[in-house]
Amino acid sequence: MNKFLKMLTAASSVAVASAIPLAKANAGEVLDRVRATKTLTVAVGTDWGPMSRMNDKHELDGDDVDIAKGVAKYLGVEVKFVTPAWDLITSGQWEGRWDLSMGQMTPTKERAEKLNFPAVYVWAPEVAVVHKDSKATTLSDLDGKIVGVGAGNVAESYANHNFNPSWIDAKPVQYQFTPGQVKTYGSSNVAFDDLRLGDGVRLDAVLGDDTVAREAIKSGYPIKVLGTLFYAPGAISILKGDDEFNDKIAAAVKSMKDDGTLSKMSIKWFGVDYSEQK
Repeated sequence: MNKFLKMLTAASSVAVASAIPLAKANAGEVLDRVRATKTLTVAVGTDWGPMSRMNDKHELDGDDVDIAKGVAKYLGVEVKFVTPAWDLITSGQWEGRWDLSMGQMTPTKERAEKLNFPAVYVWAPEVAVVHKDSKATTLSDLDGKIVGVGAGNVAESYANHNFNPSWIDAKPVQYQFTPGQVKTYGSSNVAFDDLRLGDGVRLDAVLGDDTVAREAIKSGYPIKVLGTLFYAPGAISILKGDDEFNDKIAAAVKSMKDDGTLSKMSIKWFGVDYSEQK
């Protein structure tokens, strides 16, 4: 019996020891794939305003696009863009179809269960937008009103009063009104299409990113910004499990921040420097 136990213990030790190198071999799986293919595959949007959109030449343009190109350059690889739906990105069900996502994702605790956020690259305000004919003058005027939000974004959480900022040094959010109804859309741009029909026709307001709202106004939408809800950090997101890849992305963004590239890109696309914390 003692001899058998010794043999069993030895076998277990070998199994544990052999498992350790395997775990290390998988530690840099994403980075290894990026280096092997010489391609960084990045998820962006086609209708996210100055963050990322299709230009007149049917090419992707925007702050997110330029930053992704800068990260790829830092890694010494080419960049390839894909355009999945936002709710698919936030679900974490990437299945190797892309390596990182842009989109100024707010790094919440819930999302951090599935994703890592190697770098915050923007601090942008979330705002309430109303039709230009709206009689609302303050955020409190939206009490009991119908508001539209993009599905899965922080504006939806705010509208439903279940948004808990979880980033470093986050301050508690002050809910300045209680909607009577919250309507979700594939994106805030689609919600703006309903708001433009007229004050109260389908919506009384839309909650969303300030940069997207101002781009819609610039494009001729008969809407206006009513007020700022809060400022939120926007981060690059990747799947959990590759610390080496995480560190490389963080270093790439830090390099662009240190040399002023992030600031210049923000001013180029938004007209404002959103690269610094407000």
